[in-house]
Amino acid sequence: MYTQLIENFVEQESLPESYGQDAAQYFVPLAERIAALILKSKQPLFVGINGAQGTGKTTLSKLLIQLLEARDFNIASFSIDDFYLSKKERQELARTKHPLLITRGVPGTHDMALLQDTLSRLLTQQQGQFLTVPRFDKALDDRAARADWKQVDGAVDAIILEGWCVAVTPQEAAALANPINALEAEEDSEKGWREFVNSQLADHYQSVFKQIQFLIMLKAPSFKQIFEWRKLQEEKLRRMSSLDASAIMNEEQLQRFIQHYERLTRHCLQSLPENSDVLFELDTSHQFANATGLDN
Repeated sequence: MYTQLIENFVEQESLPESYGQDAAQYFVPLAERIAALILKSKQPLFVGINGAQGTGKTTLSKLLIQLLEARDFNIASFSIDDFYLSKKERQELARTKHPLLITRGVPGTHDMALLQDTLSRLLTQQQGQFLTVPRFDKALDDRAARADWKQVDGAVDAIILEGWCVAVTPQEAAALANPINALEAEEDSEKGWREFVNSQLADHYQSVFKQIQFLIMLKAPSFKQIFEWRKLQEEKLRRMSSLDASAIMNEEQLQRFIQHYERLTRHCLQSLPENSDVLFELDTSHQFANATGLDN
């Protein structure tokens, strides 16, 4: 049923042939499990996908949409990245709270009120209604113009939210005491930034994450591997963007940038596997080393 769909997807996304094999072995059963849950649910099923940068969560989300739409389900899907605060809003946050908050990504740099409102509307949206969902332009480091937002039509059967920090829980206060890298040691020596991030995660983010009914995790082998994968993402973004897109990072900038995510990424790697409904463990070559939860 899905063979041609997967072949077309691999070609459209310029993926290696091995991705098609993984899709048949792992993602088709995953889609079947989600489909069964949709049929049992009295409201749209809220699915979360967690994965560190470069693990392939966006690609998985795209494929899941196609697999589920092939069964005539209406799927709404977006990234938590689409709900980043605008550059102007982050500039104000950096001025009033902490300079490190100018950099997008960590809890506190998303418009969680807008995300919650979007979820609430989609959960009750009926046939004949539509909703526009924000889109963030990473090449410009700012929210896209409203005319470029994505439209979701009619009643939806499932909502997929993907992101590097989706479903993560806050850390204990004691865990914040010591810096985890050079960025924290040099630019957050008094802990103001990481304490703000953690408090935001404990409040506004949990109110959304607690609504997730089915959690998928793509687990990187270690934080050490993530930089190389994130570097590949940046190179792909550079190829897809205009040459004057100044927000695209070189290697030195990327090294500093990814340190913003190190603390919570390590926390995710430790805490989320046992809380995931389906866990995909990746090896250093980006291949699947193990998958659990597909048969439940």
